[in-house]
Amino acid sequence: MKRRDATRIERATADDAAEIAELYLASRTQALPFLRRVHSDAQTRRWIADTLLTTRETWIARSGESIVGVLALQGEDLDQLYLLPGWYRRGIGSLMLTKAKELSPARLTLFTFQRNARARAFYEAHGFHIVEMGDGTGNEEGEPDILYEWRPDRS
Repeated sequence: MKRRDATRIERATADDAAEIAELYLASRTQALPFLRRVHSDAQTRRWIADTLLTTRETWIARSGESIVGVLALQGEDLDQLYLLPGWYRRGIGSLMLTKAKELSPARLTLFTFQRNARARAFYEAHGFHIVEMGDGTGNEEGEPDILYEWRPDRS
């Protein structure tokens, strides 16, 4: 098992696109098996390289030479936070969330799916509060979601 202190949080580069895409696809498959797939793997890989890495502030968690987590911010919106399957409950998600709070110290918002119990528990344990419950009409997957918000004065 890798130790938490061996994990580095660093800015993602275009060279990381392929590895980030594989992490993203594996994580969504493992963590969200109920989710309707609306994009092919090839479309997702292109989106990571052409959109995620060019329009969002994207950070990775690296253990040794492997990317084990990805975080993307768009302003105050925590747009993506995924860990490589098998790397849960090692403090890496918390490290990445700390980085997001450092980059957006006044406020963060995020969406997660209502059925994603692990993510909900994680965010609520880190001071996020429910703002709104959605019926799925606001996302591509058509899956009921939750808008969360974090503010330092409410944690």
